[in-house]
Amino acid sequence: MTIVTPELLTRYDISGPRYTSYPTADRFVDAFGEQDYVLALQQRRQSPVGKAMPLSIYVHIPFCESLCYYCACNKIITKHHDRADVYLRYLSREIDLHTAHCGVGQTVSQVHLGGGTPTFLSDEGLRDLMGMLRSQFTLVPGGEYSIEVDPRTVDADRLAVLAELGFNRLSFGVQDFDPEVQKAVHRIQPAEQVFALVESARKIGFDSINVDLIYGLPRQTPESFDRTLAQVAQLRPDRIALYAYAHLPERFKAQRRIVWADLPMASAKVSMLARSLEAFSSAGYVYVGMDHFALPDDALAVAKRQGRLHRNFQGYSTQPDCDLIGLGVSAIGRVGPTYSQNAKTLEEYYDLINQGRLPVVRGLALTRDDLVRRAVIMAIMCQGELVFESLEQAWLIDARSYFAAELEMLRELEQQGLVSLSDEGLEVTAMGWYFVRAIAMVFDKYLQADKSRARFSRII
Repeated sequence: MTIVTPELLTRYDISGPRYTSYPTADRFVDAFGEQDYVLALQQRRQSPVGKAMPLSIYVHIPFCESLCYYCACNKIITKHHDRADVYLRYLSREIDLHTAHCGVGQTVSQVHLGGGTPTFLSDEGLRDLMGMLRSQFTLVPGGEYSIEVDPRTVDADRLAVLAELGFNRLSFGVQDFDPEVQKAVHRIQPAEQVFALVESARKIGFDSINVDLIYGLPRQTPESFDRTLAQVAQLRPDRIALYAYAHLPERFKAQRRIVWADLPMASAKVSMLARSLEAFSSAGYVYVGMDHFALPDDALAVAKRQGRLHRNFQGYSTQPDCDLIGLGVSAIGRVGPTYSQNAKTLEEYYDLINQGRLPVVRGLALTRDDLVRRAVIMAIMCQGELVFESLEQAWLIDARSYFAAELEMLRELEQQGLVSLSDEGLEVTAMGWYFVRAIAMVFDKYLQADKSRARFSRII
């Protein structure tokens, strides 16, 4: 195992983007609207290259029955499940508006349902949603069809329904097994419940099971988190996502219910992260990158070994880099050299669809420089290397000259053992993978220009 020192973790306990896109979503502008998005869809339809590439689809389900105090997602807390029925009707209309421009029957290789709580929908609601998608798109065999699952909203029978509907990947939100931590964040779910669900999911035959964890939550200590890590090692999910809690109560109202004094100190957070890295390595997990770990035979670990790892708004993926259609309130999409985002409130989302309009309210048309830098950042984030010759052939630039300032900035990271620089390019070291966001940040023109990072999560 590569030893990551507490000193290095402390040094890079800074904020920065997750680079599910470049430029990042905070750079989207209101000047980009529906007509720009429609043009991008139409250009994709007319382009032989665009039509040949499969699509990815993200569907945002915003509803939750109860409020988790740490949550920074766009959600609506309600126990009125009939609101989901209305929402599904609008989703159907949004899908129709899309296919009017991009064509019916487009090939789809990846579907992800996120939220909120996608399993807030009833079995019949989920059945209707997947039926809508299949009626307008062609979901290919062997694709990635995943759904985020709140363990409190499902049982073995519901998991069987998810498999029947075509989902082959599950992501369980666990965060922490400690009862005191669960109480502090208003999310009570006994470990026994999660263990039983994972066992049921394995019997049903899901391709991959992910567990989300968060360190830095109120009432967590390195010792209490050790117990959660031991339970996760026993649970042995195929994948683990380990996130650092970002306490931003001025931005996220729910977090104001967290008692500041209950939050662990920075030194305790660093200790939790260091112990997590050691625990997952000892349990046989491969470090995929950033906050993701996978068992050696999981498709994500295999893709990393083979240099086939990709990254989109859902995080790391084994699916080829492709256009993404975002459906639902606040959903983000990517089509061609553009990014787009839907209205963030239900009222505005419904109003725009009632007008017969796609609910896009902001986005970005990427410049050539944006595209070059996106290629560099994604190469670093996914393959852990940048080959100058490939970049030069693809973009007709002199890489050493184009990125002279960035390469000079990387000298310090090289001295710290995070990257290796050569005449051929750069390579992320085994140590550097733990700080890959910091390496990518060097090439972020917008971030380097304004240094305003407080809006981002911690990079480790």
